[in-house]
Amino acid sequence: MKTILHCDLNNFYASVETAMNPELRDKPIAVCGDQEQRHGIVLAKSYPAKACGINTGDTVVEAKRKCPPLIIVPPHFEEYVKYSEKVFDIYASYTDKVESYGLDECWLDVTHCRALFGDGEKIADELRRRTKDTLGLTISVGVSFTKIFAKLGSDMKKPDATTVLMPENFRQKIYGLPVSMLMMVGRSTGSILNRLNIFTIGELAAADKRLLKKHLGINGEKLVDYANGRDDEEVRDCYDKFIPASVGHGTTTPKDLSSYETAEPILYALSELITSRLRRYGLYSQGVRLSVRNNQLRSFGKQQALQTFTDSSKDIAQCAYALLKSLWDPSENYPIRTITVSAINLIKAGDVINVNFFDDNEVYDNKLEKSLDKIRQKYGYDIIKRGILLKDSYASDEHLSDDNKFLPFNRNNQKR
Repeated sequence: MKTILHCDLNNFYASVETAMNPELRDKPIAVCGDQEQRHGIVLAKSYPAKACGINTGDTVVEAKRKCPPLIIVPPHFEEYVKYSEKVFDIYASYTDKVESYGLDECWLDVTHCRALFGDGEKIADELRRRTKDTLGLTISVGVSFTKIFAKLGSDMKKPDATTVLMPENFRQKIYGLPVSMLMMVGRSTGSILNRLNIFTIGELAAADKRLLKKHLGINGEKLVDYANGRDDEEVRDCYDKFIPASVGHGTTTPKDLSSYETAEPILYALSELITSRLRRYGLYSQGVRLSVRNNQLRSFGKQQALQTFTDSSKDIAQCAYALLKSLWDPSENYPIRTITVSAINLIKAGDVINVNFFDDNEVYDNKLEKSLDKIRQKYGYDIIKRGILLKDSYASDEHLSDDNKFLPFNRNNQKR
């Protein structure tokens, strides 16, 4: 039987800020975005702040109203990545099967190292001790025989705790919990399950697979298996190169976008940042997804396949612009507040040959964009721009910081 751990760093961003500045320890702090750039929401909070009722996503004004002595600190993404790397190295000293799930969470398969380090609970307790003693951070660890239950275990008790869910005890421990606590049950899925009178994990385990498949497709069947402890998904080896489902970049602009002309430079700037990352990690895209939110906070989006795989910012931007025109009319709809472009349907560059690359113009554009990557990496995004970007100050390094916004992607895709 497998022994799988899920390790979750507690209140990660806020905990790193406290580790960097011990004077903040035991005080209500919130890591918040830039208010002047309309990113002024709570990204993370300490436990004293949480005790005051502050939630992730609260505006700074709301947070200060709930907790007047709240200390606001700006995010330091580069430091979060460094701490995440150090924690990952601790995990990797026990097993080579370590799978990241964001900056602050990892699965570990310790099945084959139990003879050396002890059972799963002992390894979990040692990981908690080492992480706290070495870095000043705490983790909650779930120990189980499936990835789904290990993840659930780490969510059940926080902070700095170990929860064990094994075949002989998981039913007693989890079948009374809300079905929303199970991984893969989001708000929409949870609402459907509730309409089917499924409110607990135990009720999900006893549900008719055919009924759930009718309402949720193949995922409905999987959920029943998950609730019964039937999940054979492997923990990925830490040396495997991760291919994400998509690579996206979004921004909330300082002023609303009320025309195609004001939106187009933003689309090009976002596309350049996305394709720079695609080239950095040797990926191609064969689709584009555009998501926008208007100033009434209503979100909508659309996606489209590309004719060929590409890492060209021009291809991505032109597709995104066409999508924008198909789903938003500035004369009839509210102005846009937030806009996000994503490259989807990704594949490793070595697994595809683009016929278009035999076109001299395509070869030239590809070489040009690689040269721009090197220049910007050394001197910054604003050192050189397309002509279309010169007319829009929002499409700048200040508002579209590549380093700050995408460090989590960087963390998850490097070779170890």
